[in-house]
Amino acid sequence: MTDNMEQKPRIKRESKNKIRVEFERTSLRERLKEKYLSLYFLKRAVWYVFRLLLLIGIAFVVVQPFLTMIIRSIMAPQDYANSTVVNVPRHVSGVIYKAIFKDLHYVKYFFTTFAVSMACALLQTFACSLIGYGLAKFKFRGNKWVFLAVIITLTIPHGSLQSAIYYRFQHLDVLGIFTFLSGGAHTGIGWLDNIFSKIHVLPNEKFGTGIRTIRTLVPLFLLSATGLAFKNGLYIFMLRQFFRGVPDELEESAYLDGANTFRTFIQVILPLSIPMMITVFLFAFCWQWTDDFYVELFFKGVSDAKKPALMVFLPPALADVPKSLTEAFAESGKSTKYNYALRYGCGLMASAPLIVVFLFCQKYLVQGIERSGIVG
Repeated sequence: MTDNMEQKPRIKRESKNKIRVEFERTSLRERLKEKYLSLYFLKRAVWYVFRLLLLIGIAFVVVQPFLTMIIRSIMAPQDYANSTVVNVPRHVSGVIYKAIFKDLHYVKYFFTTFAVSMACALLQTFACSLIGYGLAKFKFRGNKWVFLAVIITLTIPHGSLQSAIYYRFQHLDVLGIFTFLSGGAHTGIGWLDNIFSKIHVLPNEKFGTGIRTIRTLVPLFLLSATGLAFKNGLYIFMLRQFFRGVPDELEESAYLDGANTFRTFIQVILPLSIPMMITVFLFAFCWQWTDDFYVELFFKGVSDAKKPALMVFLPPALADVPKSLTEAFAESGKSTKYNYALRYGCGLMASAPLIVVFLFCQKYLVQGIERSGIVG
């Protein structure tokens, strides 16, 4: 520091003691008046009250629908026949949840949905991690165009690709291999088509147009493992932004120690990205748990499809109201109101596992979103 630079005044110990003595000699009334009747305290009090009321209002808007669903789902049947009962039940009953467990086979569909959602989420997390790492750390021709294509997938409506996806998996034939091996390949060249027509390694009537994967879990697992499922563009973007922040020196050190690219990714990069991968896993798990697009497409879009094929997953299973409850309240004149209560209970049971998962993984979710660059 130069001599010309002004130095901040320092309060000496004698001055501190003098201020403390003067404060102690001041009466309590004067001290309270100086503290609570000042403009500074008034501004802080107004800002505190405004912030508190704003947070309470936001919390009420978010929590109030869930409280209404919970309260009305535990109302006893006789409360729905009483017009004076609105949101405060006079009698508590668990008949709705009993019917969900018994009539809709909640436990059976819960474990089935959990297993499928877990498998798809793990496949999507690993596949998107590989793709995001490649886009973030490797410079190749067309890198930006590939990333642009990933971003474009976020803007394409699901319905516009529904027919194409259904047709592709109705007769799954990657690169025309099955068509070629069954002798059904067609190129438009006479002598070449004549040679292809003599190839009958596979039976033409069974594999001529590919493998039929509709009403199986193959499309779900295949889309997840290749990173082509909906929302995977968002996961790739998040992981790419995270991997761009990883120092290149860590990879260079691993390369000097003799590790190849894949080993570096597994042993160095993945341990550093656990919070980010947990975030992506949670997003993928919740999306698959509440998915109705693929379920409707692969399990209900087939001609003459049976209803039980759709009932494998929990959310579609809970879309039906237990008949044992609707028939009992048709005479009361409140069947419509009670049907809403039944759907409240079904909705709560369908979303309860996701709420539990969020409560235990909230810290990792927040860390992953912060490190992905979405809020930055």
